Amino acid sequence: MAMNSHEHDVAAARARRLELLTAPGGWLSLIGFEWLQEGANRIGGASDNDIVLQTGPAHLGTIVLAADGTSTIELVPGSGAVVDGQAVERASLRDDARGSTPSEVRFGSAILFVIERDGRKAVRVKDEQAETRVGFEGLAYFPIDPTWRVVADWVPFDPPYELELGTVIGTIEKENVPGKAVFTRDGRVFELYPIQEVPEALFFVFGDLTSGKETYGAGRFLDTGLPVDGKLVIDFNEARNPPCAFTPYATCQLAPPENRLDVRVEAGELKYRGGH
Repeated sequence: MAMNSHEHDVAAARARRLELLTAPGGWLSLIGFEWLQEGANRIGGASDNDIVLQTGPAHLGTIVLAADGTSTIELVPGSGAVVDGQAVERASLRDDARGSTPSEVRFGSAILFVIERDGRKAVRVKDEQAETRVGFEGLAYFPIDPTWRVVADWVPFDPPYELELGTVIGTIEKENVPGKAVFTRDGRVFELYPIQEVPEALFFVFGDLTSGKETYGAGRFLDTGLPVDGKLVIDFNEARNPPCAFTPYATCQLAPPENRLDVRVEAGELKYRGGH
């Protein structure tokens, strides 16, 4: 049977999601997350390093984190690593603060880079040969349900509402919320608060009564477009698991109390069967 336009749109969104997830640098390739300490941090596969890698040379190099938050790396001669494609002995490392693209230290099939979370710096490591990627077991979904494509009323906030989002690593992220989506389901009214990470879209972190049962316990993620004429389309059929459903090294946001829906949202991505 041919798909209708809604089914086609959902299928296309799911295909894009799968492509991003399984890409060589996608979330399935994540194999490490370690906080940097101020001063010298020796990195490599051997147990005598401060940060022990799952792959790569026994001694890759040393990352020095300065008191002002800047970091540099000095590579061990013969490590074979390159920084942003250049064979160097020493280099400054950009992190991902304020939306910057971090410097990449590549060694074999893996890369490492510096990130900032809650004012602290950490090293994140990805490997395109990671077992989580190579042994990926695929995604599963509830059947597509057109009734979970919701047209919500959009209620703007002026000034924006400050939403506190906990994370799986115990930090709290404070985000400005431009408004709330209000919709009715089975005669009951529900609200969801999004954050706006990019100008052209809204991003929701929500939980519901399937969380921890059929779906991932910490909640699910969902992107939408912007409201038009006071209405916002939310298609829960495109809800997806956060990266921490696939790897213990992600720093995912948790569904805040404001976004915990007292209803079973039987739409979107199911719990990953190969989850940790």
